[in-house]
Amino acid sequence: MSRFALPRPARTVADPVPEAPGRLADARTPEEVAGWLRGTPGRADREAALADLVSAGSDDTRRIAALLDPATAADLLSGVDPGAASALLALLDVPVAAGLVGALPGDEAAAVLRELSRDRRDLLLEALPAARAAVVRGVLAWPRGTAGARMDPDVVTVRPSATVAETVAALRARARVPASGEVYVTSHPEPGVAPVLHGTVSYRTLALAAPGRVLAGLARPDVPAVAPDTPGEQAARVLRRHRAGAVPVVDDGRLLGALTDQDVADLVEGSATQDAERQGGALPLDLPYLAASPARLWRRRIGWLLALFAAEMYTGTVLRAFEDELETVIALAFFVPLLIGTGGNAGTQITTTLVRAMALGQVRLRDLGRVVRTEVTAGALLGLTIALVAGVFAQILGVGPEVGLTVAVSAGVIVLWASLVAAVLPPLLRRLGVDPAVVSGPMITTLVDGTGLIIYFEIARLLIPALG
Repeated sequence: MSRFALPRPARTVADPVPEAPGRLADARTPEEVAGWLRGTPGRADREAALADLVSAGSDDTRRIAALLDPATAADLLSGVDPGAASALLALLDVPVAAGLVGALPGDEAAAVLRELSRDRRDLLLEALPAARAAVVRGVLAWPRGTAGARMDPDVVTVRPSATVAETVAALRARARVPASGEVYVTSHPEPGVAPVLHGTVSYRTLALAAPGRVLAGLARPDVPAVAPDTPGEQAARVLRRHRAGAVPVVDDGRLLGALTDQDVADLVEGSATQDAERQGGALPLDLPYLAASPARLWRRRIGWLLALFAAEMYTGTVLRAFEDELETVIALAFFVPLLIGTGGNAGTQITTTLVRAMALGQVRLRDLGRVVRTEVTAGALLGLTIALVAGVFAQILGVGPEVGLTVAVSAGVIVLWASLVAAVLPPLLRRLGVDPAVVSGPMITTLVDGTGLIIYFEIARLLIPALG
């Protein structure tokens, strides 16, 4: 028998209510764990407590896990990031970890298991009841970031001939009423196959309808739905367009689950977080920051850092190639950091805006020409402004009119070049099946650094007679 099935002595009125501990790791009884959860509603505080618990080691983690019952396990693990919950499960024995996963709704259990290694995930799925494991596997089958990966498979389905009274009785008998706010009218043509969706009836309609009404006459057939492989941003647009609190997830007419507005918000937030981490030149952590170990931070950052380091090497090669020019006109070296930094900044401004617009569906590959025209025009205006400022700055430094003109022209051309590169790369990468978020600030800066130096010294050769 699972330890979750063991009864617990009921508290009497005379029993004192234990004081909640200040830290989760300090709890010694199930009541203290429950008290800590009541006094710590904030997600960030709970994630920090789990991070402290995981850092303390497996003994403390096992002790706290043994104090959890289905209610407190669901309360704790549902209220934190799946990555933080998975870090806890990774330290527990398989039967105990499976018991904690079994206390979660199907979609939340899948989200937690997705963060574990494949071997660990398979062990926990095998330890779950067969029917429960099948539900969770159905959610895990869809890629991360899609509607299928975040849908709640535990939806309320009723046959078209059911009455309002029967449906309400079925809702009341459920241990957990889904947050979708609707029941789904379906038929089951084949046993063991996902039901065919015919329409939906809201909880509000059920509350107002006569008990004897048949749901076939109440169901709304024109239901906005999404496919299980729909990206999160696209699902969010469907919800906004139809002003719905939830949408069914349907595959070839068959109902797989429901996606609520909170699920969509989590999808969009997760996607935005990963894009931000990629644009910072690192792989996504897939964990709350405080739950990430130094080793994990190293693994997620070192690959990009080495790639960017290798790419930056050609900047030194370019400088060496123009060594004679630098020796002839030493003042040219004063402006190298300024010019390449400006080009990188201009490119980063564009990629940050453009990658987000692409994620929201505002820009597609067919819009490439329009994007290039817009950004090149804006880049010309920006370049002209920067060129004027650079020219004035060069004159203040007293480097002479020839060098001042070279710096001014180079600044303008480099900004224009960076605008063109940053406008073209993200759509082309999307066309090649690469996440455009990889066109990060560090990458665009690295790319513009070397090419900007070439532009600078070639313009110097044209405008400074001594270098001709």
